[in-house]
Amino acid sequence: MVASSATLAFRSAGLRARALPLAQRSLICYSRAAVQLQSSLRCYSSEPKPETAEKAKEAVKETAETAKEATKEIKDAPKEAPAPVAPKKGGRRSKKFFCTSLALALLVGLVYGSDTRASIHRYAVPPLIRLLYPDAEEAHHFTVEALKQLHRFGLHPRERGDPDGDGALATEVFGYTLSNPIGISGGLDKHADIPDALFDIGPAIVEVGGTTPLPQEGNPRPRVFRLPSQHAIINRYGLNSKGADHMAEVLQERLRDFAYAQGFGEHELAQERVLNGEANVPPGSLVSGKLLAVQVAKNKATPDSDIEAIKRDYVYCVDRLAKYADILVVNVSSPNTPGLRDLQATAPLTAILSAVVGAAKGVERKTKPFVMVKVSPDEDADEQVSGICDAVWGSGVDGVIVGNTTNRRPAPLPKGSILPEDEQPIVKETGGYSGPQLADRTVALVARYRALLDKPNMPELEKRMQEQTATAKEAEPDRENVPAVGAAEPVHKYGRKTIFASGGITNGAQAQAALDAGASVAMMYTGVTYGGIGTVTRVKQELRQQK
Repeated sequence: MVASSATLAFRSAGLRARALPLAQRSLICYSRAAVQLQSSLRCYSSEPKPETAEKAKEAVKETAETAKEATKEIKDAPKEAPAPVAPKKGGRRSKKFFCTSLALALLVGLVYGSDTRASIHRYAVPPLIRLLYPDAEEAHHFTVEALKQLHRFGLHPRERGDPDGDGALATEVFGYTLSNPIGISGGLDKHADIPDALFDIGPAIVEVGGTTPLPQEGNPRPRVFRLPSQHAIINRYGLNSKGADHMAEVLQERLRDFAYAQGFGEHELAQERVLNGEANVPPGSLVSGKLLAVQVAKNKATPDSDIEAIKRDYVYCVDRLAKYADILVVNVSSPNTPGLRDLQATAPLTAILSAVVGAAKGVERKTKPFVMVKVSPDEDADEQVSGICDAVWGSGVDGVIVGNTTNRRPAPLPKGSILPEDEQPIVKETGGYSGPQLADRTVALVARYRALLDKPNMPELEKRMQEQTATAKEAEPDRENVPAVGAAEPVHKYGRKTIFASGGITNGAQAQAALDAGASVAMMYTGVTYGGIGTVTRVKQELRQQK
């Protein structure tokens, strides 16, 4: 009877513990059997038969010994790994769907964020930068550095597709067919850090600089101020520059990287091959249908009265930078460098431009860089404009960039409006003003330069050229590698002078007005600052709609 009870106990315990691992099952079975056996013994303890009691004791001993052996087996037995739980198919699908969705969202965000047509570049990024960087110069530095790093990793904004591929905006400049008539003015990329990133946002002309022969800090800070209600800027940078040698190193490294990427190699001969046209791209921009302009200026410390020293400043820059440029821009119009605008008088301007043209012709490159002079919008009297045009013809310069920042303070827009109180002290700051209010003046000035350059003062030019020829016969070459003024060429050998318009252009209508007035290219700076990185794309689209 006792044995039967023990057996039943083992069976009962085993049935309840089958779901557990083997070692635990054995221990539980023996434990429960012992409990039931003891219960049975209590039931039979009231029976008088001694043989029954003896049997019960023996059964207890056997059960105890069996339990000990089972316990020993449990201790000695290797632990069984828990049975693997089969993953739920639904959970695996959810995780895969989440990862795929995340990757897709990142890809779409990258494509959208790096497209110049994205509205975020117009309505979100510029206000956010102004909020994060109340100092306009800090915002400028941040933007340049951000574009530089994004371009390095291929994440920079760019025009998607080939919007200029239809040829609707193509224009001829200096014998090149440009993809469009829009340019970026000098000052945005002062040290040639991001010319390629700027080309990728759509302009056909990018002007870097200005640079001076020696590094100079410029004017004390703060020196850049915003007028958000007018989408305007006042700056008195003062031609802060890292120097011509620094810019030459930057542009040479860019050329070296391009030559290597195109399979020409890393040696100097590879660079020479690219500069001489074997890559079938302009030697400055290194991009088909686009040109790179390099702006040069004199150092602030160079005496304004020493024309020879000033010529040496400009020629020094030309000697170091001309081989990397498609266009050299002679800046004699910055309002923030004392005495610089005085150089726009006919005599000193002719001397300076002649020296620059001579140096540019001596560049060791199959195609020579073209030379343009950047003039002030404030020198707009008839005799001033006429004198500058005479200097352009007399020196052999290829063209004029009409416009720079102005010392004047135009009336607020819209007409009759008043500046906000917080901007009224700012508008009184010293410096050059730039903004959409300058557009009409720029267009009018372009028209005047176009008329005068198309009909030069022939008697005056012939007289000046004869004087230059006589001087050239007697003059000795300058000690500082400044070429002597060569014999003047007949006026009829010069082609039509090229004009770029710069100042206040922020939309397609203003750009078209400048082109209609006689400019070949409409250049932008402040419009991009307020309109965002997609401004060039937007202006070009507006131009297409007007065709």
